[in-house]
Parts: sequence; C-alpha cells; structure tokens
Amino acid sequence: MSPTPFLILVIALISTNSLSQHLFIVNEHASQIEKSAFTVRALGQNYREQNATRALYALRLGYGFTSRWSILVSGSLSNHHDRRLPPDLIGHTHVGNQTHYYTQPIRRGVDYPHLFNGVYVMSRYMIVEDAVGGKPFKLGLYGEWSAVETAHDDAEPDLMNDTGGYGFGLVSTFQKSRFAAGVTSGYIVPNSYFEMQPDHSGGPDLPTTIEYGNAFRYNVSFGYQLNSPGSEGVVDWNVYLEFAGKSFDAADVVQNGTLITNRTVALRKGSYLEIQPGIQRCVGPGNRLELSVAISMINSSYAHFTPVWTLAYQRYFFRD
Repeated sequence: MSPTPFLILVIALISTNSLSQHLFIVNEHASQIEKSAFTVRALGQNYREQNATRALYALRLGYGFTSRWSILVSGSLSNHHDRRLPPDLIGHTHVGNQTHYYTQPIRRGVDYPHLFNGVYVMSRYMIVEDAVGGKPFKLGLYGEWSAVETAHDDAEPDLMNDTGGYGFGLVSTFQKSRFAAGVTSGYIVPNSYFEMQPDHSGGPDLPTTIEYGNAFRYNVSFGYQLNSPGSEGVVDWNVYLEFAGKSFDAADVVQNGTLITNRTVALRKGSYLEIQPGIQRCVGPGNRLELSVAISMINSSYAHFTPVWTLAYQRYFFRD
C-alpha cells in the first residue's frame, strides 16, 4: 500500500481522548490530572524487525496532587534487548604487532526474551492557564527520571524503555472549537550502561561501558473532535496527526579504560522525524481507547523499525 492512501486510512480509523482535555495520543500535553484523581493506562506496542516481532507492554499510574501538578509512574517489559550486550560487540584486527579494536555492526532480527525494563517517572506542572484570543491556552513544565537499565546497543536514548537518566522540557496546548494543537520540546541526559565483556585475547572479562549521547526531542500534535463539543451522551471520536522527532549525539564504547573506534552506524549521532496518525474513542468522562501508528518521515530511528503500532486504554477514577 502506498503511503498516501495508508495515512488516509489510518486517520479515518483511529480515536483519541477528548480534545476538551487537550489529551493527545502520543505526545505530552499541558493539562493536568484532576486534583485527587487517579489514572491507569495500559499500552501495547509492536513492530517488525526483519524476521522478529518486537513488542512492548507498559502500565502507567497517574495522580493529580493539585490542579496544576501531577505525577505519572510507569513500568514496562519488552523483547527489544537481550539480557547482555552482544558478545561480539567489539571486534579486532591485527596489523603487525598492533591490535586494533572497533565496534561491529549490530545484529537485527534476533529473538530476545521479554524482560522487565524498569521504572519511569514523569512530573508535570502547569505554569500558565490563560486565554489567547478568547481560546484556552496552557503552558507546562515537565521533568522525567528513569531507572531503566537495559543492554541497549544504539546511540538514541529513550528513558521510557531503553536508558536510565533524566530529562526536562516545556509543553503547550491550544484549543479552538473542535481543533487542538500542542508543542513539546525537551532535553534528555541518559545514564551510561556497564557490564563485563569477553576479552578477545582469552583473558578475564573486561569492564565495558556504553556512554550514550544527550538528546533533544521535539513534538507537534494536531487533533480534531468529530462530534459536536458539549453533546450530552455522545461518544467522543477524535482524530490526531502528530509528529515526533529526536536529535541525539553519538555513543562512546569504552572497554578497560580505552575508547573503542566506532564503525557502527547505530552508535553514531543522528536525527529523525516520524509522522503518527491516530484515532481515539472516549466514552463518558473516564474511559479512553486509542490506536496510532508511527511512520518514518525524515530519516529513520536506529532503535526501532517502522511502522510502530500502538494500542492503549486509559481509565480515570475521579474523586466523589
């Protein structure tokens, strides 16, 4: 199927949360969880990587401490990585009496077990809630922290699934009638990953570290509510068109205190932009079902193949 009819089909088939709440499917939003309310969000995601199917499952709990401050805690498991880095991550050649070490190409399509990735926490605080031209506008700050620690062998950091570390940024949303738009930008500072790797000379295992580069994320979202706003007893159907991009520095591989020459494309710096159409169905004030797909638009991520399909359900529990 060609890209244009495919996008039209996806946009026609997907549903997301109510635009009146400024809740997008993929990207962050400035609106907060209602004070003293809980949310539970279950998410499943998959894509094909050559002959393997990569899957991720996540559960996120959210709580609104005040009308401006909320916190989200997530745990996830996936089969994106093995328990350890590939034993042949570092290769070598002999030139005379000298040995030259270098990173080797990363293997794709290998079957991995489903493993628990770790815990991810995000906190949002709304600093502006005003009207621009009489239309709602919100601006918020967010901070994120991750205890995720996987054997991630790509340069691109992802605090939710692949790398520990922290990040921060700004998020804004704007609404006019049935239309909503949002912009998110942020900075990511990942932790490094450490393990003992085999010594090619046959000696004891050597301390090996992958030092991931920092990253900048940029996201833009557009949404449209299909039914009339404020309709009583009507199921809300919303369609979304979102864009998610990231620019990241190269990763360094250090073994036994020595920087290894990088010959691996996936460990180099990069940037990409994906287009993510989606659809959402909201029933009442507390139920939200959504489907979206991510498609490469400019360059491609080395950390995942596309298309990436995401199906999620979210439930709100409001205070009486």
